[in-house]
Amino acid sequence: MKSYMPKIMVLDDDPQFHEAYRYYFETYHDYSLAGIFKTVKDALLVYNDIMPDIIISEVDIPDIGGIEAIKYFRKIDPNVKVIMLSTKSDFELVKVAFKNRANGYLTKPVTKQRLHHALDSIKFEGAAMSHDIAEKLFSMFQKKTYDSFSKRENQIIECLCNGGTYKMIAEKLFITTSAVNFHIQNIYLKLNVNSKSEALEKLQTLDAY
Repeated sequence: MKSYMPKIMVLDDDPQFHEAYRYYFETYHDYSLAGIFKTVKDALLVYNDIMPDIIISEVDIPDIGGIEAIKYFRKIDPNVKVIMLSTKSDFELVKVAFKNRANGYLTKPVTKQRLHHALDSIKFEGAAMSHDIAEKLFSMFQKKTYDSFSKRENQIIECLCNGGTYKMIAEKLFITTSAVNFHIQNIYLKLNVNSKSEALEKLQTLDAY
């Protein structure tokens, strides 16, 4: 008995990518291409006949637009997964896509391997994202730094906040314990404090950027 192969609907108004998609899916043994469409309107006309499991849609597709179209697809099938495609990696656009309940966002060009990986991510994990988009997202959540301190001092502050001792900090940053002590004394001086506990307490009151 054959296992079920998820059906994929593609929306892309650029004909040069259509042949690439057909070739990709000819090589995939676990996903089937249910159709390629140039507009959302064309896709909606046959949507009930296809009932795709995953939709791959260009953001800037004509007529309705890829992101706007998500709500139309979800009205028919609330469980369908949607991956947005775009040549743009602007994070504001990415946020709009996910705010409108997209499940994934990939930047073009999309290779056979990248597309398959994205489909697997949607299938098994429920979400997919290009590496460049993920890097931008992660950078937003990186630990903030304090403008009044040097790069090294900020590194030591991070270690202190994580409970690091002089020895642990020295080993992590590949410097001597005396160098750690020197930087910590400078940190205390800038904060106008005399101990680690006072320093940590004061750091909590500072805005970090």
